[in-house]
Parts: sequence; structure tokens; C-alpha cells
Amino acid sequence: MIERTVAVLAGGLSHEREVSLRSGRRLATALRAAGSDVREWDVDGSLVTRLRSDPPDAVAIALHGGEGENGSVQAVLELLDVPFVGTPAQACRRAWDKPTAKAELAGAGLDTPDWVALPHAAFRALGAQAVLDAMVDRLGLPLMVKPDQGGSALGAQVVTARSELPAAMVSCLAYSDTVLAERFVRGTEVAVTVVDDGAGLRALPAVEIDVRGGVYDYTARYTPGAVSFHCPARLDDASLARLEETALTAHRLLGLRDVSRTDAVVDSDGRIQVLEVNVSPGITETSLLPLSVRAAGMKLGELYSALVERAIARSRFT
Repeated sequence: MIERTVAVLAGGLSHEREVSLRSGRRLATALRAAGSDVREWDVDGSLVTRLRSDPPDAVAIALHGGEGENGSVQAVLELLDVPFVGTPAQACRRAWDKPTAKAELAGAGLDTPDWVALPHAAFRALGAQAVLDAMVDRLGLPLMVKPDQGGSALGAQVVTARSELPAAMVSCLAYSDTVLAERFVRGTEVAVTVVDDGAGLRALPAVEIDVRGGVYDYTARYTPGAVSFHCPARLDDASLARLEETALTAHRLLGLRDVSRTDAVVDSDGRIQVLEVNVSPGITETSLLPLSVRAAGMKLGELYSALVERAIARSRFT
């Protein structure tokens, strides 16, 4: 097998920088174990110069948040004709904006919690308390309040009383200028990874997320031992089959490529409520994608090596 030179992009300047660096280190280690010559690049102002002066065979993106998921880095790689693993820039932008993605999913018939997205300016211009009251009257309580863009549950929290809303909004607006408020859905929280490594687009075993503190927030996500994971998820076969089909549908609908992760809740009626779709799933020691890969009988490095080969092959025919 040809040894490929792969640049793993991680870090950057988003709020999720530290998580990204952890994902990047784990991905780099896995690719080296699979036989790749790996360069670990912290994304900064030198990226374009590096790509021009010392181009790798392909890029693997381990960036989370900001430019790594909103299509900016992907657009630069497309400009430079550098093969990369992951979703094209235009589709990244669509998935990155949660209200846009939710509207597309709902329009295609998938269930997603009812929501409203409002910019900071709307609260200033129309009266914050009046808008918050209307939000609760329309959506009810509890609510999940989160930034309209971003990941790792930064700025997200569950609101169970009207009095908690102002503080939740302030926390949310620290990460984005627009607030997404949606009905909080109780049930079994799950994540389904979708991959296309040459064996056809398919869903890997679903991961069930059992949070001891009750909410899968930033602290729970990245504190070892704070969450119990079950893979495959402890659901009946019919529910697992519907989960897989839902994740595959979301992946296709949003125009994603190579790898994605759909986060959802199976509610008390057995309905699958899609929360969001991630174009750059985490690969840290507490992340969900590696659990699915292992449950599928695969190795992380082998999966990403296959995705690298697909990226290189695509570039030869474009």
C-alpha cells in the first residue's frame, strides 16, 4: 500500500480549540498506526503557505467549531485543489447553521423539536422580556437554549423556569449572536455516525448516551467517567433501524460527505427527534465516533486511511 502524506488540521481559534487539539492528536496517532506519514498542523495564518510550499497528499480535518465546520477551511482547500476528507464547503455552511439545517430536515419529513431562532438585536429592539414570554408561551417549558452555530454544547443549557431564561440567554449570546430555543425532548439520547469509505454509505452502530447529571453538556462530554455509553444503543431492533435510516437521510439531504454524526432523541412515543447533524465529529477519548467504529469491528486509523484514499481519488476526477 502506498504511504500517504496526510496533514491533520486541528486547533485553530474557535471556542473548541482544546477539544480539536485532542481530536487531532488521536487521529494523527491512528493514521500513523495505519501507515500514513502524518503532519500535525495547528491552523493559523501560515496554513495557505504551508499547503502551497509543502502540499500533502490529502488533508484530514479535526477542527471543531468556527472555520473548521462552517466551510471556511474547506473552501480554502477547494481553492487550492487540496484533497480533503469531509464535507464540501457549501454543505458545511448549511449544516453549521442549526436553524437552516433543522428547517431542511423538517421540510423533508424528519422530526425535530419545535424551535425559534432570534438574533440579539430582536431582544433589544422588541423588548427582551416580552420576547422571552412569547417564546415560553409558544414552545412551553422546559426549553433547550443554545447558540444557532457551534458545537460541544458550549453555551447550551436546559431552562425549566421562566426566571432562568435571562441568564441562559446571556450565556448563549457569549458564543453566538443568535439564540436557538427548542422544546426539550425527554427520552433516550443517541448519536449515529455515518461513513462512506468505499464500501457504500452506511450507518455505524448507534451510541446511547446515559448522563449521570442529566444533561449532555460541555462538562459531561469531556470529563472521563461523567457519562455511560452503550454501543449499540439499548433499543429494540425496529428503533435502531429507524435511527440508521434517519441518519442516512439527514446525511444525504444536507449534502454531507465521507463522515457525519447525527444526534437525536428517541422520545417516549418512539419517535426519533433529530437535534443536529455534525460534519466534523469529535475523535477524543470521550467522543462518540470512535465507539461506533470499534463496535462495527473497525479501527479508526484504517477507516480514515480509506477516507483519505477516497479523497485522493476524487481529486483525480475533478
